[in-house]
Amino acid sequence: MSSLRNRIAALLIVSIIAVIALATVVADQTLQPPPPDATIEPVARSLAFAVTMAERDPSLQQPRYFRIEQKPPEGDLDGMLSEFLEKALAQVGEPRTAIVIRAPGSSAPVAAIALEKSGWLVAEIPHMGPPPGGWKIFGMWIGLIILGGAAVSIFAARKITRPLDMLENAAASIGPDGSLPHLSETGPGEIRATARALNELARRLKAAMESRMRLVAAAGHDLRTPMTRMRLRAEFIENDEERGKWLADLEELNAIADSAILLVREEVSQDTVKMIDIGRLLGEIVSELSDLGYADTLDFMKPEAAMIIKAAPLALKRALRNLILNAVTHGKTARIDLTEDESEVVVTIRDEGPGIPQELIGRVFEPFFRVDLGRRKSIPGVGLGLAIAREIIERFGGTITIANHKKQGLIQTVILAKVA
Repeated sequence: MSSLRNRIAALLIVSIIAVIALATVVADQTLQPPPPDATIEPVARSLAFAVTMAERDPSLQQPRYFRIEQKPPEGDLDGMLSEFLEKALAQVGEPRTAIVIRAPGSSAPVAAIALEKSGWLVAEIPHMGPPPGGWKIFGMWIGLIILGGAAVSIFAARKITRPLDMLENAAASIGPDGSLPHLSETGPGEIRATARALNELARRLKAAMESRMRLVAAAGHDLRTPMTRMRLRAEFIENDEERGKWLADLEELNAIADSAILLVREEVSQDTVKMIDIGRLLGEIVSELSDLGYADTLDFMKPEAAMIIKAAPLALKRALRNLILNAVTHGKTARIDLTEDESEVVVTIRDEGPGIPQELIGRVFEPFFRVDLGRRKSIPGVGLGLAIAREIIERFGGTITIANHKKQGLIQTVILAKVA
């Protein structure tokens, strides 16, 4: 979002500067001072009058406007302007010898006109060009435009992208259960409209999630009654092989119903969050699974220092147990490593199984997904263990990823926030 805001602000700044620069160029071309040959005649009239008055009565000279000197002032001769001045003096009165000098440090040129007897009448010619330091003033003008344009553009960009900021923040704050926080419907019209739309989306999403959970829970519960009747009827089947098949299928249906109910229960669970030593929790899981006959397939070294996280103990234990059972069931072994840094605790579970085809690894968290449906009969489970584990771990702000090892097997990685 900041990238979009910066691009909008940059576009507005460039547009403002381009418009002002174009207007400045047009104004500069339109408001150019008149050429010297067009403005020298009024100056020549004034100077001719001053020469006449100075020759008649030298005491009338006014140092403020002109002065009588024995020689022209020092400086650089402006030949073109001198020629224009002599021609203008010849047109308005008597021809005179005149020169225009540009003295160092002075912006206005100085005219020197030879008098009949002796001396020179010296007077400044009005400056028709830009003021001194024009480029500095122009630079300050452009700098002021850039600063003002940048301030206005950034403000406008923030106003334009504020509804998009709300969308981005709302998407980032979606909880593990898919819920959106309620937004305050205040501010300008477009902000209120965006907040109102997001709140309505959150309400409908929550209703849809609750409806889905109720549907799954009701289906899992309602299946129990017909399955019980079917189990009773299966007991009266005389053929032992056929009866065994019926009971096995019913047992699988019962496991699916139980897992569906458990998944819904995890989504709505409000277990108390506590401080947990995850090393100790993993040790308990490994001990329990060892008692169930998995001792030879588990490899875990409990760290000496405690690694504390915040989570619901029973729920997190269920999630990690599912992941470890997944490793020993499908991968024959489970090597469990526990590491930490300043802010995170990382649980890595590696097995030595066949892994998962790369094109299917993105679907492993889908409910009821099995990599090989043909193994359903030989390997217990209904494909909800990973879905339940992810639901639990993400509820406590953690992440879980699954990837194939470079050599052989699968790596399940759980990252949880560490309590300082």
